Amino acid sequence: MESSTHVPGGVRPFTVTIDGRLSERVPGYVLGLIAVPDVDVVRESGEVGGWLTAAEDALHAARLGKADVSALPPIAAWRDAYRAVDVNPNRFPCAAESVLRRVAKGDRLPRINALVDLCNAVSLDTRLPVASCDVGDIQGELEVRLAHGDEVFAPLGAPGATEHPDPGEVVYADGRGRAHSRRWNWRQGDVVKTDVGRRRLLLTVESAHDGGRAVVEEALDRLAGALAGLGAEPGPALVLDAATVSGEPFAPSAASVRR
Repeated sequence: MESSTHVPGGVRPFTVTIDGRLSERVPGYVLGLIAVPDVDVVRESGEVGGWLTAAEDALHAARLGKADVSALPPIAAWRDAYRAVDVNPNRFPCAAESVLRRVAKGDRLPRINALVDLCNAVSLDTRLPVASCDVGDIQGELEVRLAHGDEVFAPLGAPGATEHPDPGEVVYADGRGRAHSRRWNWRQGDVVKTDVGRRRLLLTVESAHDGGRAVVEEALDRLAGALAGLGAEPGPALVLDAATVSGEPFAPSAASVRR
């Protein structure tokens, strides 16, 4: 199940939905989305590289220890959210905590490509999980939901070594029975990895803390501006939560559906 390049010939129906059972367990969960119907992902961008380096430098200067990172309000809320869905955040930290820990101890993040580097820069600055997903191989629907346990997950870098998520863990799942993440945003799958070349992307920003929606919206604005600088034409931002559970990010108006 390797990811492939899919350049759209037109707008195709694509719905993203938050499972009601997840909203019941984590009522403060907010999911921000930006659709990028067609972009040529380049290996590097001097501007984006500068943003990522500046974000790393700021974190190095803060001299945060592991406990300090865990106590940051957005991260502390994610740790509570993971516990609410029966995942141990010490063993499986959310994506934002993972990158923050790595940089806080003095490291720098690997430079992957301009889109992934952009997401990492915004994640470090906002303390939120930010991801770029290639959705060229996904048709119709993507749901953030509790896993049934029979979904198939292709690990990043090892798509042939497929796994099944544990029943009840949070996954991004499509209508073909595939999971594209493990333990919410702890790990991204190989099918949706962002590589160089022409891509159809969906960028995600997630929060679980009080006041997180405003931070998500600020992050979406920053991503949209940066995408324009990279030659992309992103669609309107879409924000989902417990009240607005479903939307069509690739629709011209980014239509949403309220509960």
